[in-house]
Amino acid sequence: MADKLVIVESPAKANTIKKFLGGSTKVVASMGHIRDLPKSKMGIDIEHDFEPEYINIRGKGDLIKSLKKEAKQAKKIYIATDPDREGEAIAWHLATILNEEKKKITRVTFNEITKGAVQKAIKEPRDIDINLVDAQQARRVLDRIVGYKMSPVLWKKVRRGLSAGRVQSVAVKLIVDREEEIEKFKPEEYWNLYANLQDQESKKQFEARFFGKDGKKQEVHSEDEMNKILKELDKAQYMITEVKKGEKKRNPAPPFTTSTMQQEASRKLGFTLKKTMSIAQGLYEGVKMPEKGTVGLITYMRTDSTRISDEARAAAKEHITKAYGEKYYENRYYKTSKDAQDAHEGIRPTYADLEPDSIKDYLNKDQYKLYKLIYNRFMASQMATAIYDTMQVTIDANHYTFKANGQNLKFKGFMTLYVEGTDQKEKEEEKMLPDLKEKQEVFLKKLNPKQSFTEPPPRYTEASLVKALEEKDIGRPSTYSPTITTILERRYIEKIQKQLSPTELRKNC
Repeated sequence: MADKLVIVESPAKANTIKKFLGGSTKVVASMGHIRDLPKSKMGIDIEHDFEPEYINIRGKGDLIKSLKKEAKQAKKIYIATDPDREGEAIAWHLATILNEEKKKITRVTFNEITKGAVQKAIKEPRDIDINLVDAQQARRVLDRIVGYKMSPVLWKKVRRGLSAGRVQSVAVKLIVDREEEIEKFKPEEYWNLYANLQDQESKKQFEARFFGKDGKKQEVHSEDEMNKILKELDKAQYMITEVKKGEKKRNPAPPFTTSTMQQEASRKLGFTLKKTMSIAQGLYEGVKMPEKGTVGLITYMRTDSTRISDEARAAAKEHITKAYGEKYYENRYYKTSKDAQDAHEGIRPTYADLEPDSIKDYLNKDQYKLYKLIYNRFMASQMATAIYDTMQVTIDANHYTFKANGQNLKFKGFMTLYVEGTDQKEKEEEKMLPDLKEKQEVFLKKLNPKQSFTEPPPRYTEASLVKALEEKDIGRPSTYSPTITTILERRYIEKIQKQLSPTELRKNC
């Protein structure tokens, strides 16, 4: 008979925390949710305060019997499901089904699966937070009502077997609206002009871009306009009229939240949201390593906070100063969005000394890639600012104005380890200009006019769709992966070379 019974969601998580607790403690898994709304009907009593009707999930009868048996034999029950609304709801459903004395059942949570965090949680149990449970139930009820009200319309208007969802419908609309923008887009012609110039003293060449006339910006929309400018520049003298030297600083990105991790893994690793969350779940629940056993490598991966603990900050300081030197460390605090729940820390490695390459042999290829991304992002978030020397030059040629910009990386700081990606094509870092001076003449080597056309807005990628949903405050970061996976699987949208576009189903709606 176990003195203590700890219930978690998954066997992997159970295996990781078993080693942190004494022999009189038994750890078992609920295998996720054990109760849910029925699939055969709405299961919401709309006339009576939207009361949900829960039933045991089919196929979990034997598991429920086993959990009840273990609960009867234990003196104390700790429900250690994930530290979020979903985990709180699972805990509440477990407590309801086990039907044990209220004082016998307690709730524990931990943001990372380490010995210290788990043991501290067991020493500081609490009651199930019914506010969190209600929040999860409200979302679940809304999902069900939207799905059951909208799906019959889809069956009637489009085809049977389709369904709609509260967040799915908005995500599909964003993609459809973007496609219509693209279809209606009419390209407009514009021209750029580049001057290849040479500093006579150093013989170094540099490129300046046409800005306008007499210091005022001028746009060029046709070949005739460009030819007029080229004619007036014929045999013009190019004089430096202004030189500005300065310094530019670049700060690191904060530790990952769920959505920023999904976006960056999509950009840099080419991972789908579903793949990213699956790998992150495994890293959180634990990876087997010789002599260490099963080790949870990252903190909880469903979070919209960038806050990190004082212990993690101290560990980062020790690692950075040892590996790179004191000048590379900077103690940083990040403001969490006012709309963030801030229940957990940002996503970070649980052990600062477990560098990605030191445990590469114990991770599969994709685990290594994501762990390295999380590890480097976190460490860089506590590193020093990168510093550039900058130079801006204005050039006059027969009343026409050209501008040139240059920069040179003086101190890499956090960029030694990590640079955040973007959804746009990365620009190469500009090179430093020659040591130019005001009232100096530079010599034209070549003028390069270039015709271009405005482009339609780009189709969404998984990363940019997540960003759009988050900016519009639609859904929660933890729901983006299943939402996008569902609308892809149901063929509302398709992915072509990472871009998302509507399928033929849109035309029938």
